[in-house]
Amino acid sequence: QVQLVESGGGLVQAGGSLRLSCAASGRTYSTYTMGWFRQIPGKEREFVAAISRSGGSPDYADSVKGRFSISRANAANTVHLQMNNLRPEDTAVYYCAATGTYSIPTRARDYNYWGQGTQVTVSS
Repeated sequence: QVQLVESGGGLVQAGGSLRLSCAASGRTYSTYTMGWFRQIPGKEREFVAAISRSGGSPDYADSVKGRFSISRANAANTVHLQMNNLRPEDTAVYYCAATGTYSIPTRARDYNYWGQGTQVTVSS
């Protein structure tokens, strides 16, 4: 089992940057595929990015390609989401997630563990 805690959210102007971090507990962290999702009230949780166990093969939603970058440091049990050129439509609660599958799923239901979320607000 793994527990996840996000940090790094906040308020930023359009065009700005934020770096989200997710700290994971548990000695088996490196065996999990990690993902980031986001959600706004009244809508389903949306896939943002995911990264394989080894840190390779990152996958991104089309809406964030070229602007967001996911990375992980297995030695430190952390995964990061660097968000550049932020837009007002990126405003959401961002969640870190983990799954034990070998693939890199993009559906929220394929992830077993979730953090509590961190708010990102982008002003125009």
